[in-house]
Amino acid sequence: MKAWLHAFFMAWGMFLAVPCPYKKWDEKALDKMLVFLPVMGLIVGGVWALAAYLTSLILGYPRAGIIAAILMAVPWITTGFIHLDGFMDVCDAALSRRDLETRQKILKDPHTGSFAVISLGLLIVFSIMVLASWWYSAAKLIPLALIPVSTRACAGVAVLGLKPMSTSQYSRKRDKRLIIPLCVMLAAAVALPIVFMRLSGLAPAAAAAGYWLFCLYGKKQLGGMNGDISGFALTLGEFIGQIVLVFVG
Repeated sequence: MKAWLHAFFMAWGMFLAVPCPYKKWDEKALDKMLVFLPVMGLIVGGVWALAAYLTSLILGYPRAGIIAAILMAVPWITTGFIHLDGFMDVCDAALSRRDLETRQKILKDPHTGSFAVISLGLLIVFSIMVLASWWYSAAKLIPLALIPVSTRACAGVAVLGLKPMSTSQYSRKRDKRLIIPLCVMLAAAVALPIVFMRLSGLAPAAAAAGYWLFCLYGKKQLGGMNGDISGFALTLGEFIGQIVLVFVG
């Protein structure tokens, strides 16, 4: 039980920018920490949904551009930009079109390259364009809140289940039994909105599908799985979820 408690606060301290009241790092709880990724996603999603409600209530549709900019930034700020950092690193490496060894070196290079800057710029532009079309509906708040849950459940499964890069901290033996609770949480985040909300409920499923699409692309480009690839896939998966929520729901 103590290891699980440590794992919860480890996940909080690593994946949220919200100040963590109990800072503890336990290497033995590293795998268990991934089980709490969907819980962190629920916190991010809750803040995101609250921001959508308040901005729509206070600002209204005539200020759609401002609402879009706020909603784009909320999940990034809530997580301290940790996943966006992985997105930029993978874009720099994968888009360089160099040999595998060079791509892996670029991935670990602390300097920001032109491909990362261009990719981030495009993501910001397209995210604002999509979210500027957001038309507030209370029925969309729950699917919006569950998008980060579905992508983070996928992230936990991917990091535990896929072949890691040799430089990843998960290159050691992993406890793959922990994939089971992650799959249960993923199934709940994907299925429940579809059952109760139909079209708008497809957003978490679309985000999960987007995660796996870009995760497998990143893994192929870089020769294995690691946290940067997960952040890359999570960022783009959530963008796909937003598109579906705004235009399909």
